[in-house]
Amino acid sequence: MSGPAYAVRVAEDPADRELCFAVRKQVFVVEQGVPEDLEYDAYDTVALHVLAVRDDGVPLGTGRLLYGEAAAEKVAGDLSLGSLGRLAVAEEARGLGVGVALVRAIEDAARARGLAAVDLHAQTHALGFYERLGYEAYGPEYLEAGIPHQGMRRAL
Repeated sequence: MSGPAYAVRVAEDPADRELCFAVRKQVFVVEQGVPEDLEYDAYDTVALHVLAVRDDGVPLGTGRLLYGEAAAEKVAGDLSLGSLGRLAVAEEARGLGVGVALVRAIEDAARARGLAAVDLHAQTHALGFYERLGYEAYGPEYLEAGIPHQGMRRAL
């Protein structure tokens, strides 16, 4: 049985960004208990946000790409790296390929900006998902917002 038809696009207008934030609130704040003041940050204003939206306009997922100085602040000062973050898929859309489509859209945006690789902080339960997409874990496991994470990277 196939899931709903959806499209992934760059969230270029305020309405799309609000849909991105709504998905993040549901997944991270409500489901995972991340404090709202940690979920939203100053990087949201400079990030490229992507949005997966069902044909009827219901948001299904989101993610963001930091690049340039914003990414360098998060990734050891390296301007050649992008930082993929805040990847969230609504419960109804999990297992339908939405997460993969969002990651690939973020990677395409990183390539378009001439970046050499994409770095991310994966929740440890999602390591297998990212490994299937070509990401490799590095460094020690650590806590972020009280949730175990692992650094991962994929060359583009």
